[in-house]
Amino acid sequence: MASTGLLVVSNIKQLGKSLRSIEKYVNSLYIHLNVAETTPTPPPPVWGRLISQLYADSGSYVGNQMDLRVLVAPLKQQHSVTQLRKPVDLLFSDAHQPELCDRLRTALNISKPTIFLEEEDSTAVQLPSNSESANLQVYANVVLGGTFDRIHIGHKIFLTQAVLRARKRLVVGVTTSAMTKHKVLPELILPVEERIAQLREFLLDIDNTLQYEIVPIDDPFGPTQTDPNLDMIVVSEETLYGGQKVNTIRATRALCKLDIFCIDIVESKVNDGIHESKVSSSNTRIDLLGTRWQQPEPRPNLPKRPYIIGLTGGIASGKSKMAERLGKLGAHVIDCDKVAHYVYEPGQPCYQKIVQYFGSDILASANGRIDRTKLGPRVFANPKELQLLNSIVWPEIMMEVNKRLADLRASEQVPQVVVLEAAVLLKAGWESNCHEVWSMIVRPEEAVKRVMERNSLSETEARNRLANQVANADIVDKSQVIFSSQWDYDFTQSQAERAWQLLLKELNDGKQQSSL
Repeated sequence: MASTGLLVVSNIKQLGKSLRSIEKYVNSLYIHLNVAETTPTPPPPVWGRLISQLYADSGSYVGNQMDLRVLVAPLKQQHSVTQLRKPVDLLFSDAHQPELCDRLRTALNISKPTIFLEEEDSTAVQLPSNSESANLQVYANVVLGGTFDRIHIGHKIFLTQAVLRARKRLVVGVTTSAMTKHKVLPELILPVEERIAQLREFLLDIDNTLQYEIVPIDDPFGPTQTDPNLDMIVVSEETLYGGQKVNTIRATRALCKLDIFCIDIVESKVNDGIHESKVSSSNTRIDLLGTRWQQPEPRPNLPKRPYIIGLTGGIASGKSKMAERLGKLGAHVIDCDKVAHYVYEPGQPCYQKIVQYFGSDILASANGRIDRTKLGPRVFANPKELQLLNSIVWPEIMMEVNKRLADLRASEQVPQVVVLEAAVLLKAGWESNCHEVWSMIVRPEEAVKRVMERNSLSETEARNRLANQVANADIVDKSQVIFSSQWDYDFTQSQAERAWQLLLKELNDGKQQSSL
């Protein structure tokens, strides 16, 4: 199902029932409020509280599965129909309103007949009784700012309140990576260009009568510091101080003071000590952990079974523990670090090549094996020697891994999934030997702390260890599933189980389709 609907709402109290009855038909839904006609037309902000409540309640009815958008343009100009960004497949109405529905079907070129959820006529949505207490003023130029990563209910409320109060122009500052480094899971934040594009699409969808200026900002104040034509700024409770600071800055530059409109924070319904207490982009990113982040590239060169997952991550990210979790869930795990120990053994081709170059000083006197405590400091202090060592060892490790995979394929019971655990997976280019890549990430500061505690190292030594590894952002870019051990044991376990169940379903569905 990938269709879009439009719901004409005449009875707000029936919204939950209406949404539940149509969610099986559409995954994207516009809401057209059938408001009572009055003269003169009421100022658009009068609908702000009702729309905010509608968005907030919708999460209880259909969760986050449906992209809901309340149309604002018809509230500003009665009988108008905004030009929607998506073609509408189905028109629903919670009351018998044939004339309005026929007009919408014609304007939006909807061929299918209206689906009336209730057969009785209903009066239109009345003006909210609490409109007298709301700030109903409309301004020519309104401004607001934020990260706007993956537009959620909180964003929709924030943006809609601004759109309702703007008569001519809406300026939106969107933070760049320079301002998102300290947010939760910053590596999962979409590029600023993509966030701006999604933001513009949403705004044009709900009201295409305004002029939108959406700009990237590298500091908290953006165009509010320089634009003399701004009239009002929209903030949330947690950014109210920032709005007040804007006026302090504008005063020093002889710019007019902005009126401030503050919206309430939308409370999150998840209270697990991990998610934020408000609806936020951070929560959205947390919910991406253990899910399909991006689709894997086809690997026609690899046999379909076993299905190979390359598991990687930085030092102290919890990679080995995740491999253990996946092993308990049913995967066959190949630990490339243990394979490396094997190819270092006397008698292996790798052993001879390493000793030939680095000399016998790296050998343990007791048994003649390569002593990593002697070899490690030498190569880590010399990038050229580390590169040479890797050029010797990495091909030998992959040759041994391929031998073990061949043995598994020749066995009587071929495992369905093999997890190839390798810290150097991406550096060595081994992802091409895997059907997909799963990765562990933690905040760099957390990784430093863990390395210091685990290896009894100074902060400088720990940071040096971490300096040569692949950055989290690059790991994320090349991965299909992301995990983070930033939180407690049970939450990391839930990520593993979610990813595992998703994979098994995909593999089993693929098997059933191939047998048809």
